[in-house]
Amino acid sequence: MSHPTKRTACTTNTSSSSSNSNTSGGGGSHFSPMKKAKSQAVACSLDSKNGLQPQQQQQHVHFDNEDESLMNVEDDLKLDDTSDPSQMALGVGCSRTPTGVTANLSRKKATPPQPGKKLVIKFNKAKPTLPTNFEEDTWATLKSAIRAIFLKQPDPCDSEKLYQAVSDLCLHKMGGNLYQRIEKECETYISAALQSLVGQSQDLVVFLSLVEKCWQDLCDQMLMIRGIALYLDRTYVKQTPNVRSLWDMGLQLFRKHLSLSHEVEHKTVTGLLRMIERERLGEAVDRTLINHLLKMFSALGIYCESFEKPFLECTSEFYAAEGVKYMQQSDVPEYLKHVEMRLHEEHERCLLYLDASTRKPLIATAERQLLEHHISAILDKGFTMLMDGHRMEDLQRLYSLFSRVNALEPLRQALSSYIRKTGQGIVMDEEKDKDMVSSLLEFKASLDKTWEESFSKNEVFCNTIKDAFEHLINLRQNRPAELIAKFLDEKLRAGNKGTSEEELEGTLDKVLVLFRFIQGKDVFEAFYKKDLAKRLLLGKSASIDAEKSMISKLKTECGSQFTNKLEGMFKDIELSKEINESFKQSSQARTKLPSGIEMSVHVLTTGYWPTYPPMDVRLPHELNVYQDIFKEFYLSKYSGRRLMWHNSLGHCVLKAEFPKGRKELAVSLFQTVVLMLFNDAGKLSFQDIKDSTGVEDKELRRTLQSLACGKVRVLQKVPKGRDVEDDDSFLFNEGFTAPLYRLKVNAIQMKETVEENTSTTERVFQDRQYQVDAAIVRIMKTRKVLSHTLLITELFQQLKFPIKPADLKKRIESLIDREYLERDKSNPQIYNYLA
Repeated sequence: MSHPTKRTACTTNTSSSSSNSNTSGGGGSHFSPMKKAKSQAVACSLDSKNGLQPQQQQQHVHFDNEDESLMNVEDDLKLDDTSDPSQMALGVGCSRTPTGVTANLSRKKATPPQPGKKLVIKFNKAKPTLPTNFEEDTWATLKSAIRAIFLKQPDPCDSEKLYQAVSDLCLHKMGGNLYQRIEKECETYISAALQSLVGQSQDLVVFLSLVEKCWQDLCDQMLMIRGIALYLDRTYVKQTPNVRSLWDMGLQLFRKHLSLSHEVEHKTVTGLLRMIERERLGEAVDRTLINHLLKMFSALGIYCESFEKPFLECTSEFYAAEGVKYMQQSDVPEYLKHVEMRLHEEHERCLLYLDASTRKPLIATAERQLLEHHISAILDKGFTMLMDGHRMEDLQRLYSLFSRVNALEPLRQALSSYIRKTGQGIVMDEEKDKDMVSSLLEFKASLDKTWEESFSKNEVFCNTIKDAFEHLINLRQNRPAELIAKFLDEKLRAGNKGTSEEELEGTLDKVLVLFRFIQGKDVFEAFYKKDLAKRLLLGKSASIDAEKSMISKLKTECGSQFTNKLEGMFKDIELSKEINESFKQSSQARTKLPSGIEMSVHVLTTGYWPTYPPMDVRLPHELNVYQDIFKEFYLSKYSGRRLMWHNSLGHCVLKAEFPKGRKELAVSLFQTVVLMLFNDAGKLSFQDIKDSTGVEDKELRRTLQSLACGKVRVLQKVPKGRDVEDDDSFLFNEGFTAPLYRLKVNAIQMKETVEENTSTTERVFQDRQYQVDAAIVRIMKTRKVLSHTLLITELFQQLKFPIKPADLKKRIESLIDREYLERDKSNPQIYNYLA
């Protein structure tokens, strides 16, 4: 059995039946001893590697025994006589033939050995040829089909044959000519289609419909042509640079002839602009038609130049005229709503039919004409009205629209001007001082609400509100600080019915915001301390917890030094409770105190409390005894201290026997002294009471007025009247009656006089002198030498309270007298620091 070196599958077709080859299964094919034969033909087509076209060729293999010489075919096959025939195998590789049959050709070792044979292979190459007029005939078929497409007529040739025709032309390198012919044919019909639109209907909507129909027809026709010539698009167009696809070629031709037909393009653009303007005026238009035509402009690549530019110009003119008209005819809230509606409409227009690239310039154009050009007019005409009316929604709309055109700075300035103007009306109106703080709190709460709901909590606007409030609250020097302290006194004083602890705490927090804006915080401290002292000593504080909470808030704001004296006042009250407990347990109290009297004493540290002018009064004997015993006890416990009694701050509870029942009267110490006189007399004149009590004239008149002319009249005044005169007389009111057992006789509160306010302010300035002196010395110690002007400037920067230059000059002179500074000998306007 032979062992072939290579097995090759071959497709053969024998041209004669005289072949002597035998085929056996198994290892290979065996040839019988070769006989002389004229020819044995094997027809096969060459492999494509041999460079021939796919057309079939006849190839002949001849086995020739007559020629004794061995012929070598170049690089095809060579047999060696010395080799073992059994080790030889011949494989001929052939490709498909019309009658393809598969066979293996091999030669096995012959017995007996035969002489060497010659194998000759001859190739007859025949070039494939195309039918005559192949290209012209094929194009004629395609041209007929293209014309049928443009004329919307049926074509007898089906699409598959047309596609095959295009493929054949491309395979024979005729794609370039085919492309040019298709382009020429398309141009003819496209040009004719656009020309047919010239002079058409004057009705722009009808004309636009014709243009849309023409465009839609072109798209459909180019898609059908592209479907037929798809092979051309995929081969010739892809392989050839700078050649458009059939679709792009159609668009380019349409664009070219549209530009050449100026009337059609102009009427189309004008019609679109008119339709959009009608829609803006409220008319219903065919949005689908507009959408299709604008997509046509985008597909042709002329959207920006041919449509968008004139469209934006028309938009600008339209809204410029509308903005002026609406600003004159409508108020600001309505105008803002109109602008918001217009911007929303333009945004929807972009979504419905305009190109996405138009949105930004379109919205910007509308904003510029409707907002930017009217910013000042909007603010001047309506901002104050919106703020006064608390129109949160309209203010939010105003803020939102202004933020779109980067106009928040004018809005911020308008807000600042509004706060200063409105606040000035609140602060500078002396007739409304009583309501100043509550009005400022309401104004601030309104601004905070506006800031949160309408101004999106913009930090810049928050700072604007703070700066404006600080300016307006310091327009009147010291007065707002005094009124804020009195407002707190009113809220913290007992008797505020219907106010919960949470509400009181909230009020304190709001007042603290106003307190932050005050420059003269020491004025506030002076008046707050005076009022706090009264509340603590007279027991009129609504809540000790609220009092301590306020002190804690002030400490957080201004530091421990600011509240040091206020905290000391609370310590004195607590310490006084302990002292009174010790006094009651002491031997002096148990053995020497008169019976029927209980007394509680507040021992106060002079430095913590306000200074009170001493007021003389002749106390009843029982009270004088009590004071002496307590003084003896206190000095024995705390040696080296001095007690000074302030009777004007005392208060008592008296038990009174009336014919119609017993009552307890809560009265002041001065009221007590007056009432005790009527234990020994039924009727007393004003002068008698004055001589007996020794109370100062104004204070005595107020005391008698509260007892005889107030709500609880335990005395009767003769003659009757509201004011106490010198010749008035007073009697014990035996007919007094009241439903309650314990009654509080309120003292007539005398309004603070100008002198009292001035004295408080003077005390504040005296305290400020030390701060001014320290600041001057601190500055001069650093600079050593400084001119008067620069020194004054530095002082204004360092001092946190308002002060006049004349007062600063006084302090400088005082320091020169005390030899902290000296004037320069060569220039008296320059100061030198003395170490």
